[in-house]
Amino acid sequence: MKHQALLALLFGFTLAFAAPALRAQPRTGAPVQETDDEFKVTTYKRFTDNREPNPAAAYQAAREYMAKYGKEDDQYTRYLRVWISAYEEDERNLRLAAERADREQQLLGSFTQKDFAKAYGMAKQVLADNPDNLKVLIALGYGGVFASETRNETFNDAAGGYAQKAIQQIESGKAPETWAPFKNREDVLASLYYAEGFYLLKPKPESSIANFIKAAQIESDRKTSPSTYYYLALVYQNGPYRRLSEDYTKRFGNQPESPESKAALENINKMMDKIIDAYARAVALASKDPQQQGPRTQWLNRLTELYKFRHDQSDAGLNELIAGVLSKPLPQP
Repeated sequence: MKHQALLALLFGFTLAFAAPALRAQPRTGAPVQETDDEFKVTTYKRFTDNREPNPAAAYQAAREYMAKYGKEDDQYTRYLRVWISAYEEDERNLRLAAERADREQQLLGSFTQKDFAKAYGMAKQVLADNPDNLKVLIALGYGGVFASETRNETFNDAAGGYAQKAIQQIESGKAPETWAPFKNREDVLASLYYAEGFYLLKPKPESSIANFIKAAQIESDRKTSPSTYYYLALVYQNGPYRRLSEDYTKRFGNQPESPESKAALENINKMMDKIIDAYARAVALASKDPQQQGPRTQWLNRLTELYKFRHDQSDAGLNELIAGVLSKPLPQP
């Protein structure tokens, strides 16, 4: 323990410069031999005997000694004052560390129990203990995705902030003791970028595009998850495609074609192609997972609708697109 190293140093000093240890001694000049205070001798001996093997017992002996002889100022009381102070500081630090560990475990366990209100309610206190607690930041950063599965989006904003902090730490080279329950560093990073995109899906779809693309580019399960590309298609549609379409209608609606309107329409078509590409990836990946057949049918219907709209109501080439899309680079925003 911390205090043991300090006390070893102090005790060495005592051995070098102090008088011999307390023991029964005759009183000088006494006509017959008498012993000194035996309680003092036995109590101090109990302290020295237990100092290394049983510090708690040594502490009790030291307190008893000082309770009776604390007003004395000799080598023994001076040493015990320092030892007791160091022991109490060490015990206090151990207690506080145990309390911090307990709070952390309560927070992490709350996700297992799906008590998201408790988890995010404890977040500030746990991070006040250690603002750089990466394990906790990862859990809080991704936990909003779990909460949303129960139709609870209350914590999305807070979770997004924690996800950003976790990403910054990981990309700066920091790592927790273990990446579990994720597979590895890449799995955590991709999941956090995915979570960031997920939290921005409704309030700021255009801002979430970069997050989903980042999640798709990292070598992890997120790269082969159909939902990554479904959400990417969704944010393209609800973000830049909607913005460009509304701008086109406002500026060029019911107007003769012009070079400016043709350029604006071309930008809309390019964005439509990115939506089609993302849906095609989602459909292709879902084809490999029997549990994704329900969503795959919905995505395929939407993909077919968009593809035909873009190709004069023809679906010629659609199957080929789906079959080969995963071998092509992901379009950049």
